[in-house]
Amino acid sequence: MVVDELTKSKEFMAMEDKYGAHNYHPLPVVLAKGEGVFLWDVEGKKYFDFLSAYSAVNQGHCHPKIINTLTEQAKTLTLTSRAFYNDALGPYEKYITEFFGYDKVLPMNSGAEADETALKLCRKWAYNKKGIAENEAKIIVCDGNFHGRTITIVSMSTDPDSYKGFGPFTPGFIQIPYNDLAALEKALEDPTVAGFLVEPIQGEAGVFVPDEGYLAKAYNMCKAKNVLFIADEVQTGIARTGKLLACDHENVRPDVLILGKALSGGVMPISAVLADNDIMLVIKPGEHGSTFGGNPLACKVAISALEVVKEEKLAERAENLGEIFRTELRKIESDMIELVRGKGLLNAIVIKPKNGKEAWDVCLKMRDNGLLAKPTHGHIIRFAPPLVITEDQIHEAVAIIKKSIDEISNG
Repeated sequence: MVVDELTKSKEFMAMEDKYGAHNYHPLPVVLAKGEGVFLWDVEGKKYFDFLSAYSAVNQGHCHPKIINTLTEQAKTLTLTSRAFYNDALGPYEKYITEFFGYDKVLPMNSGAEADETALKLCRKWAYNKKGIAENEAKIIVCDGNFHGRTITIVSMSTDPDSYKGFGPFTPGFIQIPYNDLAALEKALEDPTVAGFLVEPIQGEAGVFVPDEGYLAKAYNMCKAKNVLFIADEVQTGIARTGKLLACDHENVRPDVLILGKALSGGVMPISAVLADNDIMLVIKPGEHGSTFGGNPLACKVAISALEVVKEEKLAERAENLGEIFRTELRKIESDMIELVRGKGLLNAIVIKPKNGKEAWDVCLKMRDNGLLAKPTHGHIIRFAPPLVITEDQIHEAVAIIKKSIDEISNG
């Protein structure tokens, strides 16, 4: 029976290899079921999920409240397009704007779409409100950023894997080092700068947490120059870092807030851009939109996903369990672990290669031992479990991580 199932796994992987584009390099495991903090493969083996679909599944896999909302609405109405009104969008817009404290929301689907929306909004505001000459607006971005995969977004990337071979690129971006206030101050001297787009913690870069006070000081510097502070909280938002938003750690209220991923609890693509009237209303009918953006199914699901965050106090859980997790990781005695860093339940370890073994090998060994995570940039392993995880499960997971690193080190 096991041989048959292993053969099935290989068939699924071979099918993807034959018929799918080769734009991903997945860990070799074929998943078939998810519940809470766990995943099961087609062989029936159970794993801790320590990636959470890049923080899309903060509420846990197949959360019953969210799934019930999804199925009930799916039987009633799924899509009208924005050519007409529907009875789900208005209540959702009211709920999410009050939830996060903004005047307006512009609903989209993917995180990349939301980032693109924020960029268009910033440029339009620059011409209509700040008085920058048409086509002259610039937006400051940070080295090491990851905001998505569109041509415009990779135009501001410093990662060759993201941009190499995809030019010509979209102009209008100023790249500065992340976590460098002096560089930001210098860039802000340009009067054609309209916005500063930043991740409060750089997730794809390896959970790079900036110095305490960086966000608050950067925000104040932007305010002094009448520049929009735009926070990409697609991965860091919705309770992941121990606050509702990562910016909340420094009491920063972004001028433009970008959300995605956990806005649906991992059930479907939902993203959103929030801003106040002075900014949001520069976009007029016909100037931006999406066929699926704000569809009734997404509206209902997003409300349920946010209700779960509040009802189950997931931000508080992330704050408390994150402290425990990092403390326990730092107790692991291994010369393969160079550094443990993170905030809330968004964490990473920097791996030092040993005996020819790297972060990928550690992830393979963790898979063998019942925990799934994925390397980023070759030498960093990101750990982001669903926020519904318990303290006992945290300790179980750390034991698996320790065992796996020990086996690699001694192998």
